[in-house]
Amino acid sequence: MKRVFVKTKNVKNFITMMNNLQQRADGVPGMGLVYGEPGLGKTQAVNWWAMKNDAIVVRCSNLMSVRWLLSEVVEELGEMPYYSTADSFKLIVQKLINEPRVIIFDEIDYLTSEHNVIETIRDIHDKTNVPVVLVGMAQANTRLMRYKHLYDRISEIVRFEPFTKYDLNQILKELAEVELTDCAIKYIHSKTNRFRQIVKIINKAEILAKANGLSTIDEIILKEVIKDETTDSEAVETTDKIKV
Repeated sequence: MKRVFVKTKNVKNFITMMNNLQQRADGVPGMGLVYGEPGLGKTQAVNWWAMKNDAIVVRCSNLMSVRWLLSEVVEELGEMPYYSTADSFKLIVQKLINEPRVIIFDEIDYLTSEHNVIETIRDIHDKTNVPVVLVGMAQANTRLMRYKHLYDRISEIVRFEPFTKYDLNQILKELAEVELTDCAIKYIHSKTNRFRQIVKIINKAEILAKANGLSTIDEIILKEVIKDETTDSEAVETTDKIKV
């Protein structure tokens, strides 16, 4: 599989959002929200953009406290966290005022019931004026609406939508090292719309092609490859619904 980053429509919308946050006019709040169903490439897009733009990425966790969150940010800034949450917060503010960097909080869903943590994220934005981006699942937008003071500061929102046929064709053409026929691509689109599952299908198709000396994979061959993957995808969807 080729090691390239595919810029789908969702990714392009995300890049536009990040540019808008960084170039916003004075007085415009700088918080952004990225949300959508799992498996559409949100985390991949965030990590790719962060690496290219020296942004801070904090992956939120279940039961994360204010102290834990601040410690993660401090460590990403290259500093040692203080025992005192107040001191860690002051350190973050000072560092970001002196050297502004975008902060991205991935898996924000874990924190949407933690009032103190959510308000601390808002405070970081207010004190530093750096762009702060929240990334979550499909219900993240609705859950964050409960925090009016924070939600009012969200000036940019991008919802990651299911891949279009054009997106899927682009993903397969750019990643796969074996040619997939048009009928094979249409079949994949009818069976799954999750990036992780698509990558697994490509990997299995390449292994099958190499083992059998094939240069092209058509729908008939692909049906055997995809059989197990669609079952896995359905299991993931069920798990995601239980989490919500």
